[in-house]
Amino acid sequence: MNQNNAGQNIVEIDNLSFGYKGRMLHQGINMVFPRGKVIAIMGGSGCGKTTLLRLIGGQVKPNKGEVRVDNQVVHKQTRAGIYDLRRKMGMLFQHGALFTDLSVYENVAFPMREHTDFPESMIHDLVLMKLNAVGLRGAHKLKPTELSGGMSRRVALARAVALDPDIIMYDEPFAGLDPISMGIICNLIRTLNDALGATSIIVSHDVKETFSIADYVYFVANGMVAAEGTPKNLTSSKLPFVHQFVHGEKDGPVPFHYAAPDYKKSLLEFEG
Repeated sequence: MNQNNAGQNIVEIDNLSFGYKGRMLHQGINMVFPRGKVIAIMGGSGCGKTTLLRLIGGQVKPNKGEVRVDNQVVHKQTRAGIYDLRRKMGMLFQHGALFTDLSVYENVAFPMREHTDFPESMIHDLVLMKLNAVGLRGAHKLKPTELSGGMSRRVALARAVALDPDIIMYDEPFAGLDPISMGIICNLIRTLNDALGATSIIVSHDVKETFSIADYVYFVANGMVAAEGTPKNLTSSKLPFVHQFVHGEKDGPVPFHYAAPDYKKSLLEFEG
């Protein structure tokens, strides 16, 4: 994707390296996220996809390189500056992460009460508007324990867009959903993104659903961007890793076994 149109990119990741205690997750990552687009970050489990969201949100700092949000370097911000940047972001966590002691209404109202001085009458109208957008206005009095998995994810989505963010981040939004709920969430992500004029960043390993709504996809493997392109281009890619991942093949560059010593040697070295 063109990295020269800085004014069009709301998030830019530039030569980023990051790791924990000597184990490097990312090495020289470059990505751009244009305004108004749905961009996906894909790859196998443990490749650091969710960590990239944490770097964008300023929860962790890179070892090298930088993440820029709205032309501001995230890790150089003060505490107040980080909070200002986060006001531009909405987050849908992997399993919804709703407050179980609060009603659906109170969950969606929470960010409005935390970050605005809106009167309760305005919060009331906005909450019902967001819930109506995800088809759950009638469930506003229910508790999260009374919701199905798909309904919980939709409430979490309403909360994520409560403040009309410029950036909406989704961490595995399709995990654990039945086909109907998955289709609903897919449609909502695309529809809300276009209605708000936002930029959506989807972390996922669900190829079919992600490819159906993404404008552009980055594949991460071995700490680097292994491939990138439109869903159409990547579907026909001949790169071994991409082909294996997209088509769900068991044989390819991604091994079944985690690196280990010789099996026979391990058995012989057993000591009871």
